[in-house]
Amino acid sequence: MRSQQDNEDTINFQQYWLIVKRRWLLIAIIIASVFGITGLVTFTQKPIYEAEGKLLFNKQSGISSLTGVSEQLGQLSGVTNLSNPLETEAEIIRSNPIAQKTIAELQLKDKLGEPLEIETFLGKLKIKSVRGTDILQLSYRSNSPEEATTVINKLMNNYVQNNIRANRSEATAAREFLSKQLPLVEVKVTQAEVAQRRFKEKYEVISLEEEAIQGVKTQNDLSSQITQLRAQLVDARTRSGALQNQLALNTRQAMALSTLSQSKAVQQVLSEYQKVQDDLAVERSRFTDDHPIITSLLNKEQALKEQLEGRVTQTLGSSQPIPEQDLQMGELKQTLTASLVQVEVERLGLENQAGVLMKAFGLYQARLKILPKLEQQQLQLQRRLQIARTTYEEMLKRLQEVQVLENQNVGNARIVSEALLPKKPVSPRILLNLALGGFLGFFLAIGVALLLEAGDKSVKTAEEAQQLLDYPLLGTIPLFDQKARLARGESTTELPVLDNPYSSVNAAFEMLQINLGFTFSDKELKVIVVSSCVMNEGKSFVAANLAVATAQMGRRVLLIDADMRRPHQHKMWKEPNLMGLSNVLVGQATLAEVAKEVVINVELLTAGTMPPNSAALLDSQRMNELVKKAAQDYDCVIIDTPPLSVLADASIVGKMADGMLLVARPGVVNSATAKATKASLEHLRVPMLGMVVNCVSIDHSECSYYYTYTNTGENNSSRRNKIKSNLNRITGLKLL
Repeated sequence: MRSQQDNEDTINFQQYWLIVKRRWLLIAIIIASVFGITGLVTFTQKPIYEAEGKLLFNKQSGISSLTGVSEQLGQLSGVTNLSNPLETEAEIIRSNPIAQKTIAELQLKDKLGEPLEIETFLGKLKIKSVRGTDILQLSYRSNSPEEATTVINKLMNNYVQNNIRANRSEATAAREFLSKQLPLVEVKVTQAEVAQRRFKEKYEVISLEEEAIQGVKTQNDLSSQITQLRAQLVDARTRSGALQNQLALNTRQAMALSTLSQSKAVQQVLSEYQKVQDDLAVERSRFTDDHPIITSLLNKEQALKEQLEGRVTQTLGSSQPIPEQDLQMGELKQTLTASLVQVEVERLGLENQAGVLMKAFGLYQARLKILPKLEQQQLQLQRRLQIARTTYEEMLKRLQEVQVLENQNVGNARIVSEALLPKKPVSPRILLNLALGGFLGFFLAIGVALLLEAGDKSVKTAEEAQQLLDYPLLGTIPLFDQKARLARGESTTELPVLDNPYSSVNAAFEMLQINLGFTFSDKELKVIVVSSCVMNEGKSFVAANLAVATAQMGRRVLLIDADMRRPHQHKMWKEPNLMGLSNVLVGQATLAEVAKEVVINVELLTAGTMPPNSAALLDSQRMNELVKKAAQDYDCVIIDTPPLSVLADASIVGKMADGMLLVARPGVVNSATAKATKASLEHLRVPMLGMVVNCVSIDHSECSYYYTYTNTGENNSSRRNKIKSNLNRITGLKLL
């Protein structure tokens, strides 16, 4: 993983280095321009001097802070937590009144002799705080050292005087403000005290906290007593019910009978009434009902009965019928009736006690419920009173202090270091400016180069071309510079494999020819179509030199120029183009008549007369038969076709061949065209052999092998024989 990351870093560095090499002239121009402009500006600048002075600020100044009554007098503090008191004072120093006063007193002028503008003055002034201290450092720049020193000293004096005046005016304003506000605050204190007194009188409040504690305790005691009384009441009700069941009387009847049995008047009449009844019963046994004695007894009985009913009504207080047998009870029944009456009396007493306690419990409970609300109201009143008293006391204290400090001549700041005459200029810094100019030019040039590279969509390296097309890379052809050869007095040619067999280009084509031999393992590669994405990528150059390299391996090669619109093979071989492929396809000639041997084992079939529709000719049965016949008659057939992005000719011929060899040239083809070409080939299902990258720049170290090999003195024939023997050993094929 680490080695892979290192390789990626190396590749990126190499890419950047290639960009620099490609854009070296632009980079050099930008660096030289920026460096020259920086030097020109630096050496034409006038020297600038800077004078410095320092102000010390005290936390206490003697003024009353109106931002908060809890702050100390004269404290340097900000309104918010984010504000900085020293920065605030620095802005006061930069304020227009102080700056204008300094300019007017020193009669400062600009370059035109006019009074110096405040913006220009502030642009030359610099104020900063010394870290970790309460000191502000003031500096002023000017072409005159005397002017810089005078400005700083005058500015500090003006600020100190202004600070003193501001403190005195603030103290006066504070005294006037406090004198007006103090009576109003006193009225608020009185109102708060009256409100608290009325609250206590209205709700009969002495101490809500103690009342709450005592109320809870009393409520708990009442709850316990009520519980006990309820238990006793249940017991009394139970006994009363049992006695009523035994007597078969309810409580009211039992009380009435008990009262009648204890009444002497009722019992006396009852005894006489019973006696008359007894006498009446005896006399009836002797006399009839009409007898005067019976009649007298009956009258007496009726009179006693009425008298008895009257006595019962008088005793009970109400007239209610009571059987005679119940008017006189036995001793046991009287005892039970008395017990019932006693239990009822006890029950009524318990119910009355429970009612009284429940009423008291409800009163305490209602009081306790309103206690939190009363406590809240009391706390609000107390808080208002406390705030009013605190404000009054604080304002009274501040008023006394401000009255004392109003006439004092004090401020927050004092001068701790006056400005001295500067001896050396602070600007321009020649070495620093030149270094910055160089760095700026370098980075600007690199940035422009990278920006231009980012906007350039052309494929620049063989690796990038392979990544875009994703075909096997069968070879890379070094850059063959004809102009350089002409400048050295050498002959120019487009067939370096033929004319210079010991060059790096020749070795590259030999390697390409060998790699093509390994593309198919199950059959022999006979027909190869050579094409490119766009024009000027060197497809004709690759096709011609590949034909020569293949012929040098002892194979008989037919080179066909199928680019009928812009044929080029006849120009490379310096052959006429009167009769060629188009004439063969229309039946005007045969392959044997038109094909010409340009070198040993290489025959050339030129494009011929330009037809009106080359695609129709190429996509014909005669073209298919021509390719098949050529494959039978020759060891290798190489067909040069138009670019894929221009015409469909290459795709048509590619389906008739064993495979297509795609030529890509960095700097000519762009990424969009390469992607479109690849998509078209995949869609048409053209068999692909691979790709060859043309005109690749290589280092001299990479070419040294070829030049060393040239100096060995081996001739072309021995070298060709050695290559043949190597291929025979590798492929097992007999090369001619």
